[in-house]
Amino acid sequence: MAKIHFKSAEEIELIRESALLVSKTLGEMAKMIKPGIKTIDLNKAAETFIRDNGGVPAFLNYHGFPFSLCISMNDQVVHGFPGDHVLKEGDLLSIDCGVVKNNYYGDSAYTFAVGEVSETAKTLMKVTQECLVRGVEKAVSGMRVGDIGYAVQEHAEKHGFGVVKELVGHGVGLKLHEKPDVPNYGKRGAGTKLEEGMVIAIEPMINAGKAGVKFWKDGWTVSTVDGKPSAHYEHTVAVKKGQPDILSTFSYIEEVLEKNNN
Repeated sequence: MAKIHFKSAEEIELIRESALLVSKTLGEMAKMIKPGIKTIDLNKAAETFIRDNGGVPAFLNYHGFPFSLCISMNDQVVHGFPGDHVLKEGDLLSIDCGVVKNNYYGDSAYTFAVGEVSETAKTLMKVTQECLVRGVEKAVSGMRVGDIGYAVQEHAEKHGFGVVKELVGHGVGLKLHEKPDVPNYGKRGAGTKLEEGMVIAIEPMINAGKAGVKFWKDGWTVSTVDGKPSAHYEHTVAVKKGQPDILSTFSYIEEVLEKNNN
């Protein structure tokens, strides 16, 4: 069984650097997202930005994945392909981005509204982001992976939403996916014990309807079984005593969205 790689303080700072480049890249995407834009143009801009800032897109060619971003629209949960789809008013767009810089990985995801979206989509986005906050709060030494999963699941299901079980969060650092797995469901007090030096990606994937998903023939794209929308938010987090250390940030995205709303 693969071992958990515990990180030193120096390694955590290198992961933070990569995670912040991911965060800035997602901020650049926020500037571009509007009706009429093709998702492949977002992918190109992200790749250029990452490379211009001394990083390498972590997803590109990862197990054969052909793009720098996973862009999942509406009922797509994760791992969607950028392409010639033109964004339109009311679309929901989940963007997952990974970067490797100085040999360390960062990983983060955010769900964007394209123009004005439905009330269901708005509530789904809000609740999924709250699920992330609740999960991250549990990423302190002495807690267990099940405590994170329970916090996410309890909040999503309280609002009548489905929690995706087939895909999970994960350790991150020297590789994009490390041990331990971090499911978005679970029992309090169960699973791997969290200890200082662990760095994990917590990433609730929450469906507006049923929890079930289907896997596409492209070998990557995952969508909801009932065609209802899905949302996905993710942070890279270092486990600490007392309170978690969130290495990625949504502040770059929020600055852009605030400016757009004024």
